[in-house]
Amino acid sequence: MKTGKDARQIYRANALNLRSKGLSVAEVADYLELTPRTVYNIERNYEEGGLSKALNDEPRPGAPIKHDDAVKAHVVATVCADPPEGFDRWTLDLLQERVLESKVVGKISRESIRLILKEHDLKPWQQASWCVPRIDQEYILRMEALLDLYAKPHDCSRPMVCLDEKPIQLHDHVREPEGLRPGKCRRVDYEYRRNGTCNAFCIVEPKTGAYSVKITKQRKAEDFAMQIKEIAESYPDVTKIDLVMDNLNTHSKKSLVKTFGEEEATRIWNRFTVYYTPKHGSWLNQAEIAINMYARQCLGKTRIPNIDILMKKTAQWVRYINERDVIIRWKFTTQKAREKFNYP
Repeated sequence: MKTGKDARQIYRANALNLRSKGLSVAEVADYLELTPRTVYNIERNYEEGGLSKALNDEPRPGAPIKHDDAVKAHVVATVCADPPEGFDRWTLDLLQERVLESKVVGKISRESIRLILKEHDLKPWQQASWCVPRIDQEYILRMEALLDLYAKPHDCSRPMVCLDEKPIQLHDHVREPEGLRPGKCRRVDYEYRRNGTCNAFCIVEPKTGAYSVKITKQRKAEDFAMQIKEIAESYPDVTKIDLVMDNLNTHSKKSLVKTFGEEEATRIWNRFTVYYTPKHGSWLNQAEIAINMYARQCLGKTRIPNIDILMKKTAQWVRYINERDVIIRWKFTTQKAREKFNYP
């Protein structure tokens, strides 16, 4: 049975062997499932110290020096402050340099700093985003109106439709990818050609599992207006449609007036009862779930070179998902919202 050290040596030897046969760093990394940086470091170690240095790790230093609370407090205060100008975030090297400049301690290693950060659960390389910066009365009213709507049973005489949009970048291959083969994954060249952008309107009736994705060359008021008219015409036998969407500047009656004129715009707009998500509350729109399904299952990581191919792929996905009646089961209720955000 091979140890972890043996396995590392085999990988490094294979990397050197493949490089000697003319494969690029990227190709070797892809084949051995390493990072390009790892392959580069193996080759550099070979050039600097021969086979022994390339295959074996250098002796590791002993345990880092333990520092007192004053030094720890200074490291914590430093990492909680803004990084130096020109840097997006603190790194261990920057922290080590800044702490040594402060003269608080004469010597401190990168590993010591890493352990201090770990001890205080500080991760300057991470960044979290939040959906809800502030709960005010307007946020609560819009959120609860949506949650009450979602809690109602399905009524075919008053359908509920959610709409969202997604910009899509079109990319083409510069070199044709190599197909999947036994023992080898599909290989795609890093280089690609930009072919512009387009837009996808995702419309879903979550309680019935009816999906529609419309591709447009751009995202303008006229494109939104055409989608709203198409939704209205999809339900000719109902008087009202509940429509959920976010606060994008084109998502208003003005877009319809600009496209169809005042009278026709009013006729179409009056078919809907519109529910806007709160600001910073687009997560309350169930069309976001549908967009994520579409992006993951249809778009994936495939490079799509033009809008015609995108439309064909999209049509196939919509046909597939509609045949399976994939209902979105929304479980976040008004009661859960009051408990989560701690308001009466």
